[in-house]
Amino acid sequence: MLDVTNRVQVLSEALPYIQQFAGRTIVVKYGGAAMKDSTLKDQVIRDVVFMACVGMRPVLVHGGGPEINSWLGRLGIEPQFKNGLRVTDAATMEVVEMVLVGRVNKEIVELINQAGGSAVGLCGKDGNLIKARPEQEGVGFVGEVNSVDTRILDSLLKGGHIPVISSVAADETGQAYNINADTVAGELAAAMNAEKLILLTDTSGLLMDYKDPSTLISALDVQEARELINKGVISGGMIPKVKCCVRSLAQGVRAAHIIDGRVPHSLLLEIFSDAGIGTKLVGSRLMNPDLDERQPALPTELLKSL
Repeated sequence: MLDVTNRVQVLSEALPYIQQFAGRTIVVKYGGAAMKDSTLKDQVIRDVVFMACVGMRPVLVHGGGPEINSWLGRLGIEPQFKNGLRVTDAATMEVVEMVLVGRVNKEIVELINQAGGSAVGLCGKDGNLIKARPEQEGVGFVGEVNSVDTRILDSLLKGGHIPVISSVAADETGQAYNINADTVAGELAAAMNAEKLILLTDTSGLLMDYKDPSTLISALDVQEARELINKGVISGGMIPKVKCCVRSLAQGVRAAHIIDGRVPHSLLLEIFSDAGIGTKLVGSRLMNPDLDERQPALPTELLKSL
């Protein structure tokens, strides 16, 4: 009886958030350990289906680096990286598209369908959703987002479907490009005027000391984020994630979150509580007084001392 009472209490406490976010678009970038661990994978899928069932409009964008590497190894193609980017020649691009669009995407779609949702798998080519352009010279067919046309997503969401998007798109000539999944998620969130952009990662969020999870920065605004990058607190692979969040916020997304996908049901814990479990970024503290409801985020004295 106590267990049942606890469940009812949890649902009751979630009601204000369900009401607040009903009908709102939530873009989730799905990657890291949450894609590799079967238990975590099941929990993420159930969280996404739950979001749809209570009236939210989730859009799932996924990566698939480890599986790409696995298939490259099977085919005798040595993975190469330059400045953190996968060097993608024609042969590698064929494997990337095969794995992301043909395998990983359809596996996620089927998992969502089995969990009671209605998923539709897409890549940037479908419905001209994303047009790509080259990222930089020397990395082959690695692309950036050139433009976004969300009409196909609007139709799917209106019909009650959950779009699942792999980060492969083509340029104006039809040449396929591999695009960073964080970037795709951020640009889609901006184009859809999303309520939230959520990046699932393999870290607790933004940390003052990357070796110490207890130094989690639970909330900050764009100005604070830029200062932390300039002061070297945010460094390495976290910089492009933060910049992705900042760019989406600048284009109208109301909040961006960097959370730990290794935590069971991390999506629901972040969305349906004031404190959350990761880092929440907003455009300005002045425009988001509710930011102070989270744990103390970035003491001014601490920032000045860096």
